[in-house]
Amino acid sequence: MTPAIATATPAATTTRRFFLVRHGETDWNVVGRLQGRRDVPLNALGRIQAGRVGRVLPQLAGDPKALAYVSSPLSRAVETMRILRTSLDLPASEFPTDPRLAEISFGQWEGQTWPELRRRDQLNVRKRDLDPWNFTPPGGESYGDLCERVNAACAEIEDDAVIVTHGGVIRALLHVKAGMPAAEAAVLPVRQGAVYVVTPGGFEVAD
Repeated sequence: MTPAIATATPAATTTRRFFLVRHGETDWNVVGRLQGRRDVPLNALGRIQAGRVGRVLPQLAGDPKALAYVSSPLSRAVETMRILRTSLDLPASEFPTDPRLAEISFGQWEGQTWPELRRRDQLNVRKRDLDPWNFTPPGGESYGDLCERVNAACAEIEDDAVIVTHGGVIRALLHVKAGMPAAEAAVLPVRQGAVYVVTPGGFEVAD
């Protein structure tokens, strides 16, 4: 099956192709809890989504053996990477993890839902609504902070690469590598079971 592709072509800032994959679904995703650095495992649908990505990648990237592979160290990303590599007939566990690719930290907000936060921390939630890119949750980090660490991680990747990570990290990379405006990236829904392909010409989304 040919993957369905949605494209955009902002100014590009990378000379390599990055195949960005958000981890599969978790039970916290289902109920809308902020995960951040919490180590929440995949659920059954999340494992199916990971396998689906593995089947789509060769259509987008060519020979899977020619790619580099790196993952966030959080278990939902590591399990996604293991499943997609298995579906590509690659050794499941032979890939590095990089803590700089972990999800944005929500600090004291982690484990709560947005309706809960709007009741318990109305002032800070209103501040975030006004400027989600630059806002820093209590004890957490802003998207600006996130951009610095994920950009540094990607600078060390020399080849075209599959990066299994998180929604916040993909937003940050679409900003720093594909030129998406910060205000747009901050509110972008990042799909699970899809591949965000960042190239010198911009980016596309395929599933």
